[in-house]
Amino acid sequence: MKKKFNPIKDKSAEIIEYVMSSPDMPSDESLLFKIRLSVEEAVENVVRYSYEGGIGWLEAGTQLSDDGLELMIVLRDAGTPFNPLEREDPDVTAAAEDRDIGGLGIFLCKQMMDNIAYRYEDGCNILTMTKRL
Repeated sequence: MKKKFNPIKDKSAEIIEYVMSSPDMPSDESLLFKIRLSVEEAVENVVRYSYEGGIGWLEAGTQLSDDGLELMIVLRDAGTPFNPLEREDPDVTAAAEDRDIGGLGIFLCKQMMDNIAYRYEDGCNILTMTKRL
């Protein structure tokens, strides 16, 4: 299941709900919480930072592995190339006022999902998040 949203300005909630309504989603509430938080963080990053003024597109989709044991969420956009995985993890032990701004969202995604991969291909950022079911 996948859908292209264009333009993405002010469509974060719609994109997130689309992904979370996938029939591929597990019924386990604990897994759904982790997946939703990760989807929210990743979608918000694209909507806020990938395109000047939010004028651009985002393709969002889900897919189950052949054995049905892993859920893959793929976000694809043609915005500014950016690999969020290259950013150093924030020091979550430091006081909030002593931390650098940014990076907490992708850090949470890394904690909640089993695997996150990024690639830049054919002029597109492609972020794939995987969760074992």
